[in-house]
Amino acid sequence: MFDQNLLKKYARLAIRNGVNVAKGQLLVIKAEVSSVDFVRHLVEEAYEYGAKEVVVLWSDAFIDRLNVKHQDVETLTRIPQWIIDRQQDFVDRGVCFLHVSSEVPGLLKDMDPSKLKQRTMAVSKAMEPFRYYTMSDVGQWTIVALPNPTWAKMIFPDLDEEAAMQASFEAMLKAVRVDKDNDPIAEWDQHNETLHRHSALLNNYNFKSLHFKNSLGTDLVVDLAINHIWAGGSSTSQKGIVFNPNMPTEEVFTMPKRDGVNGVVVATKPLSYQGKLIENFKIEFKDGKAVKWEAEKGEDALTNLIHLDDNSSYLGEVALISHDSPISNLNLLFYNTLFDENASCHLALGAAYPSNVKGGIEMSKEELLKAGANVSMAHSDFMFGSACMSIVGTTFDQQEVVIFKDGNFVI
Repeated sequence: MFDQNLLKKYARLAIRNGVNVAKGQLLVIKAEVSSVDFVRHLVEEAYEYGAKEVVVLWSDAFIDRLNVKHQDVETLTRIPQWIIDRQQDFVDRGVCFLHVSSEVPGLLKDMDPSKLKQRTMAVSKAMEPFRYYTMSDVGQWTIVALPNPTWAKMIFPDLDEEAAMQASFEAMLKAVRVDKDNDPIAEWDQHNETLHRHSALLNNYNFKSLHFKNSLGTDLVVDLAINHIWAGGSSTSQKGIVFNPNMPTEEVFTMPKRDGVNGVVVATKPLSYQGKLIENFKIEFKDGKAVKWEAEKGEDALTNLIHLDDNSSYLGEVALISHDSPISNLNLLFYNTLFDENASCHLALGAAYPSNVKGGIEMSKEELLKAGANVSMAHSDFMFGSACMSIVGTTFDQQEVVIFKDGNFVI
C-alpha cells in the first residue's frame, strides 16, 4: 500500500539517526504484524549498516485483546522465566531497541480494568530490573510509528480505509521530516542542533519553578529538581553512541521536584493507556502527589495509572513545546502519545529520567529520590499545552521570566 521507496527511506532514518545501531551490535525490533513491510526494510538497513544480529519480536493487538478477554488473571499475569531470561540476554549483549508503534487506540476499552491493571503490574515488575537500561541510556533505543487501518480511520474518520492509511502515512512522514526529495538525516542533524540550543538556554536560567496557566483551567506550579538538566533531541548512550529516542520529537524536557508540584492541570488531548482512551480529564496535585482526578471517559484507566504503584501518582517529567510547531500545525489528533506529546506541552506520571539531574545515571534509586527524582514502574505522558498557555519561570534569586506567552516560547 505504501510507497516502498519512502518506506525504505524512513527505515534508513530510523536505523542510522534513530537507534544508530553500532557495527557488530545486536538490534531488537518490537513491532505489530501489520508493519511487516516496514520491518523488513528495517532489518535490511540494519544489516547493511553493520548490525551483527537482528531479532524481531512480533505482536498483534487483536490477538492481545482475545487473550485479555478469555484468559483468567492467573494466566494473564504469568510472566514465564524464559521471557525474563531473554531480556537479560539482550541486555548482557549490549542490545539496542527499536519499537515500531502501531497501536489500535481504545481496543481494550470494554475490558475489565482490574484485569488490565494486574497484567500491567505483573509485566512492570518482571521487567523492572531492565528499565534502567533504557531510562538511563545505557544503550540506544528509539520509537517510530506506522499506521494500521483501524488507527488510520480514527485519525481520518471521513476517509475510506485506503485513503485514511495513505493520509496517515503522509502525516507521519511529514512529522519525521521524510519526503521523496529531501535528506532527512541532514534535516534531523539541524533539528537536533536547534533543540540542544533551547535546552542550553533553559539550563542557563536554572529555574527554581515553572508556573503554567491557561483559560481552560490549568493553574499549576511545578518546582524543578535542584541540579536539574534540560534535554531535547538526540541523546548519547553511556557507550558514547548518539541516537534519537523519539522520532518525531519537538520537546525540551526536564525533571520536576518529586514533592514540589501544586495546583490543577487540565489535559488537552486524550491519553491512550492500557488500550483505553482517557478523555477530557484533569488532575489536582498537592505536594507533588495527585490527590484528585476526573475524566469524562476512561476514568478507570486513569485511576489504574495513578495507582499503579506507590509513586505513579507523582510526576517524572515536564516538557515544553510551542503551540506553533510542526506537529501541532498539522492540526491532527493522532490518539498516540508519540505524536500528540510532540504537539503540546506535556507532563509524565511516573518515573523520571535519571539523566535529567546532574550525576543521576550513577545514582541508586534511593539517591535519585533524595535528589528530587521520582522512581516508579510507570512513565505515561499526557498533554496539557494550548494556544493560550502562559509559563512564567522563577529563578532561585526570585527573578521572574516569561517563557511562554499565547502558547509559544518567547525567550
